[in-house]
Amino acid sequence: MIGLYRPGNSVLHRLPAGVKLLLLFLTIIAATVFARTPWTVGAVGLVVVALFAVAGIPWRVALAQLRPVVWMLAVIAVFQVLLTSPARAAVVCGVLLISVACAALVTLTTRVTDMLDAVTRALGPTRRFGVDPERIGLLLALAIRCVPLLATIVHEVAEARRARGLEWSMTALVTPVLVRSLRTADAMGEALAARGVDDD
Repeated sequence: MIGLYRPGNSVLHRLPAGVKLLLLFLTIIAATVFARTPWTVGAVGLVVVALFAVAGIPWRVALAQLRPVVWMLAVIAVFQVLLTSPARAAVVCGVLLISVACAALVTLTTRVTDMLDAVTRALGPTRRFGVDPERIGLLLALAIRCVPLLATIVHEVAEARRARGLEWSMTALVTPVLVRSLRTADAMGEALAARGVDDD
């Protein structure tokens, strides 16, 4: 979901990255506080769908951003129904889905570099407390880069496991993924150190 920027000329594409991040934060808070009924959640959901249309995001791309959270929402819905009520389950899962959709909309309409620049500028005043905004921006950039990288590692290991006939073995998945992830982290750390990133 991260770093899947789709070029465009819509109003959402033209908004500054800092404004979009602030609006995302406020929208999630507002949805959490004020969306108390399934009807309210549904109305907010329709607004989010309209925003995807305004941004010119194809519906297949939009659905692809939400697919990874479907199983998590299903588990949460079951627990909510058992512990509270179906209406409450609809509200909780709806708000979570709206939050993920809004975050996806921001990433789809904002370049990663613009988001990182916005975060770095926003953290500028923290320099007086010894915080290094550029280093935090670098950490965010590495985190964003590592998400698809880790997904690629998991996919490759899963394909190799399937080819060896070990499709149902969790050990055959977890162990190689862990080893490759640690090796990648070591290589990345060495590359950063070689470029003097860790120097005072």
